[in-house]
Amino acid sequence: MQFDSFSDFLTMGGHGVYVWTVYGIALLVLSALVITPLRRDRRFFVEQSMLLRRDRTVDRKTTDIDSE
Repeated sequence: MQFDSFSDFLTMGGHGVYVWTVYGIALLVLSALVITPLRRDRRFFVEQSMLLRRDRTVDRKTTDIDSE
């Protein structure tokens, strides 16, 4: 397709509102599909780190009590 001007490109023969809305929705969905797993992975690693620290603290306390 060729357009005579940038304005014609944006309006796309009167269908620009629909076309650009669909592009926007697609961009939002694809962004969510990328960002959601990244956030979930980060949250998982933070939780595992906290659990590991807690377990190490409990192990140290148990070892201290056993040695007394």
